[in-house]
Amino acid sequence: MAGMNDEAGAAADDALYVLTALLLTPAQFPSVLGDDYPEACSALGLAPRADGYGLVLGQDGNGARWTVAIDDVSLVAVAIASWDCGMEYDLSPDESAVVAALPGWPLAVAVAAPGIPAPHDPPPEVAGQPPLSPPDTGSWGPAQRRLGADEIALQWAVWREQINDDDFSAPRTPAKGAEPAPQGERSTSKGGHQGVQRVLAEAHAYVDSPPPPGRVRSSFASPGARTLRVDGPGWSMVARTDDIAFVLLDEEPGEVRPIGRGPRLPGLLEALDRLAARPE
Repeated sequence: MAGMNDEAGAAADDALYVLTALLLTPAQFPSVLGDDYPEACSALGLAPRADGYGLVLGQDGNGARWTVAIDDVSLVAVAIASWDCGMEYDLSPDESAVVAALPGWPLAVAVAAPGIPAPHDPPPEVAGQPPLSPPDTGSWGPAQRRLGADEIALQWAVWREQINDDDFSAPRTPAKGAEPAPQGERSTSKGGHQGVQRVLAEAHAYVDSPPPPGRVRSSFASPGARTLRVDGPGWSMVARTDDIAFVLLDEEPGEVRPIGRGPRLPGLLEALDRLAARPE
């Protein structure tokens, strides 16, 4: 793949062995990088373009890690969709689409290109800047809180089936493989918890004063329902517009607090869905 800057491109023999790709848009971005789209862009040193970016992660001919940001978002979206379906797709962006070539990877990649040295960061004289590296998720904090919310959204049915609508106060055992924190405990709540009340108040404020792009995201859940992902300073909420919500807080490591539907939650979720960023 061509398009890296001259110095880096020379070191890579003008080739990038593509390992994976990601979307970085207001509606879809690696949430581990930030609570909203501008924050995720800032983690990579990129300006938050309205149309977003496609991120191509790979290795150069020397094995060095590189992240290439391109403005052809649809190309990366097609590649990801093809790979998800088990189809081959040669992701080779045109040089004119390249916005930046960034040393390192912002997320961990479990595979490596065959026939070249093992993945490593390019040397400083080639990189020209500190290399990207995955956020620290070894202990509870914003990055792991957002990863926990990702897992709940992905495994909604697993989490939901453990909640008894008649009793939101009894602690329960976490589902195997679905716990967001390595040593955390699940707990439940009827919504009277002080931290939960703060989350609901800040989420309500979003309706009157829209937050930065990506703070509220909406994706398909089932016919007539959407999955909402809402984030704020120190908290994440995952909800379905036809059901309940789950809240995670920075100050409560590994805790997940469900919020029953009640009389007010449905209206809040509908209002948030109307202002949410949606995948095209």
